[in-house]
Amino acid sequence: MIARYTRPEMGRIWSEENGFQKWLDVEILAAEGLAQLGQVPKAAVARIKKKARFNVARVRKIESEVKHEIIAFLSCVAESVGDDARFLHVGMTSSDVMDTALAIQFKEASAILLQDVKDLMKVLRRQAFKYKWTVMIGRTHGVHAEPITFGLKLALWYQEMARNLARLERAVDDISVGQISGAVGTFAQISPKVEAYVCRKAGLKPALISNQIIQRDRHAYFFATLAVIASSLEKFAVEVRHLQRTEVQEAEEPFTEGQKGSSAMPHKRNPILSENVSGLARLMRGYAMAALENVSLWHERDISHSSVERVIAPDATIVLDFMLRRMTYVLGNLCVYPENMKRNLEQSGGTVFSEKVLLALVDKGMPRDTAYRMVQRHALKVGREGGELKEELLQDAEIRRYLPAQEIEKVWGVKHHLTNIDFIFRRVFH
Repeated sequence: MIARYTRPEMGRIWSEENGFQKWLDVEILAAEGLAQLGQVPKAAVARIKKKARFNVARVRKIESEVKHEIIAFLSCVAESVGDDARFLHVGMTSSDVMDTALAIQFKEASAILLQDVKDLMKVLRRQAFKYKWTVMIGRTHGVHAEPITFGLKLALWYQEMARNLARLERAVDDISVGQISGAVGTFAQISPKVEAYVCRKAGLKPALISNQIIQRDRHAYFFATLAVIASSLEKFAVEVRHLQRTEVQEAEEPFTEGQKGSSAMPHKRNPILSENVSGLARLMRGYAMAALENVSLWHERDISHSSVERVIAPDATIVLDFMLRRMTYVLGNLCVYPENMKRNLEQSGGTVFSEKVLLALVDKGMPRDTAYRMVQRHALKVGREGGELKEELLQDAEIRRYLPAQEIEKVWGVKHHLTNIDFIFRRVFH
C-alpha cells in the first residue's frame, strides 16, 4: 500500500543506486583529504573523480563471491579506475564509509520530513483560525465536559506539531555526524584532518569520538523522534475517527466523487485514511524499538545493527512521509459540521454549565461540598431522565435561596467559555 503512494524523491534517497553513490562520494572525499596532506597524488584523485563508476548488478555479483559488501563495491569501482584504486579506502574501515554515507542519507530524507511537518502546520494554522469561534462540546473520557471551539482543538494540534518540528530538528542535528577514524576509531592509519575535511564537505560534523561505528544512541534518538511524530499523527487521526462516528458526526474525512465506502453497504462513509495512519503509527513505534535494541553492541562493534537499519531507515522515513502528507490532506479538506456540533452541545440539557453553577453557589457562601452534591443530584437526574438542568435548578428552593432566577439565567450560555480564546491563540500563534 505504501509503495503506491511513496514520494519519488524519498524513494530515490534509499535506492541502491543512491546508497552506493554516497559511498563513492565519501571515498572520493577521503582521497581528496589525503591528497591535501600530501599522502595521495592529487593527479590520481582527479583521475579517480573522472573515471570512478559502479554498477549495482556487478557489485552484487562480486558480493555473492566475497561475502562482503564494501569489498565488493570497492572491487567494482576499481574496475573502472584501474591502478589509482589503491588510493581509495586508505586507512579506513567499512563503517567509516557506510555510517558517514548513512548520515548523509538521513539528512536528505529529513529535509523532506521537515518540510512535511511545516506543510501540516500551515494547514492546522489555517483551519484553526477558520474554526476559531466554532463552538462544540469538549469531551473528557469520551463524555461531555464543557464547551470549547473546534479551532481550539486544531490550535492544540498545531502547537504539538511545533514541538515535533523542534524535536526533529534536534534529532537531525544529532544524527548528522560522520567518522573517518579507522578500524576501531583511533585514527591509527589516517589523520583526523581527513575526517574533518570529509565531514565539512558532506555537511556533517565529525563525531567527537567513535569506535568502529557512529554510536547508535544517535540513531535511536532519531527513530524515537519519528515515532513520537507518528504518535501525534495517530492522535489527530483517532480524533477524526471519533468525530466521524454516526452518533457524533461533527467532522469527517473528505469523500471524493465516485468513492465507495463498503462492498456491501452503499451508505457507508468510513474514515479509512485516518485508520491507515493509526495502523502505521504502530509500525513506527516498532521501528523505534528496533533502533533502541541497536544501541547495545559487542565491544567496539558487531554487525547485528546493520540488518535492522537496512529495513528501518528507508521504511521509517518513507512511512512517516506518507503519514504526514496523508494527515495534511485529511485535515486540509476536512468536512466540518457546525450545526451538528451545536446539536451535540445542546444534547446534555445544559449540564455542561454545572461548574459555573457550582462556583456561583460557592461564591454566594454555600460550602463547596454541599454545592457540589446539590448540583450533581440535579445533573445526574437530567442525564438519566432528560429535561433541562436550568429548570431543575429553578425548582430547587435551597438553590434559589442562594441564586435568584435571574442569576441562574446568567449562568447559561457559552460566552463565558470563550473569554480567553483570543489569549490562547496569541500564545500559540505568536
